Amino acid sequence: MPELIHDALGRIATPAYVLDEGKLRHNLEILRGVRERTGCKILLAQKAFSMFSVYPMIAEYLDGSTASGIYEARLGREEFHGEVHVFSPAYKPDEIPALNRICDHLVFNSVRQLFTYRQYCTRVSVGLRINPECSTQKEAIYDPCAPNSRLGVTADELFAYPEALGYLDGLHFHTLCEQGADALETTLAAFEEKFGDVISCMKWINFGGGHHITREDYDIELLENLIMDFQDSYGVQVYLEPGEAIALGAGYLVTEVMDIVRNGMDIAILDASAACHMPDVLEMPYRPPLYMSGQPNEKPYTYRLSSRSCLAGDIIGDYSFDEPLAIGDRLCFEDMAIYSMVKNNTFNGMPLPDIGILHENGSYELVKRFGYEDFKERLS
Repeated sequence: MPELIHDALGRIATPAYVLDEGKLRHNLEILRGVRERTGCKILLAQKAFSMFSVYPMIAEYLDGSTASGIYEARLGREEFHGEVHVFSPAYKPDEIPALNRICDHLVFNSVRQLFTYRQYCTRVSVGLRINPECSTQKEAIYDPCAPNSRLGVTADELFAYPEALGYLDGLHFHTLCEQGADALETTLAAFEEKFGDVISCMKWINFGGGHHITREDYDIELLENLIMDFQDSYGVQVYLEPGEAIALGAGYLVTEVMDIVRNGMDIAILDASAACHMPDVLEMPYRPPLYMSGQPNEKPYTYRLSSRSCLAGDIIGDYSFDEPLAIGDRLCFEDMAIYSMVKNNTFNGMPLPDIGILHENGSYELVKRFGYEDFKERLS
């Protein structure tokens, strides 16, 4: 953990999501380098990170934002001020006119919806999500190319309606999740094999998200070669829309030990919750990194870290420490900027964490504090 957050722990009211401004900038500089060296365009996928108070900073480095629906599209238009792209598995009729005004690119998921709504797309660049039928990951829940997937049009389906090609400016695929450039290389080979005859007819191709570009072991040289070779071969503009890579490792969840109970082992009850504040811990599942901790029994004192919700399974994981925990101790979970704030909830009436920024000079800025009204107004 950087020294700045270590020094700031005592100044942060808990629970709190804390964005590390310096780490965010580091990630953005990596992404800007890819843009500048290849000529591709890179967009922020808001579904992973939509802390719009830092959109002006992100906009200095990236070309725009992507949305999964009309609310994210509006947020991107209002706060980011770059290109706005939207993809949804399906659109409602009353959404299309608004998206036509708000967005620059509108991507459909089916030939049926393309035919139904194309006449209303008067100012957007129209695209179609395709399915290259090439799985590169093991987790089925994150695999858009799994058998019977609802995401994207297969080559057989697209070519059964050749008139659809006349309505399209671009094709979009999104098959990766937390993966490297080698997985993209495999996907591109399948994409070119199945759709190669029509790629050069397009203005742009969107390589989607899931590219872990800012991870230390990511092969940036391979990524850049793939982008440049593709653009040179087909004369199209390539887009990438990473979400996690933007804020990877750039956020923390600071929490406090409220109580310690014992039932076969020591169990620390925190004011943060897996179910409410970091849902991916239970959904994926995964064990989030925790500063100054080890695996169970690796260090002298092992605790199960839990929450004050009534869900029996609201358990973050088992961790060990050099010293015994005490009530009032601060713990700091790492890599909590992505898929945390955007997915949190108020189950049990659980208060939402503060949102703050740890600036590069060491100062801490409280950006948002939630209260009872935020809980109440969601329900009636």
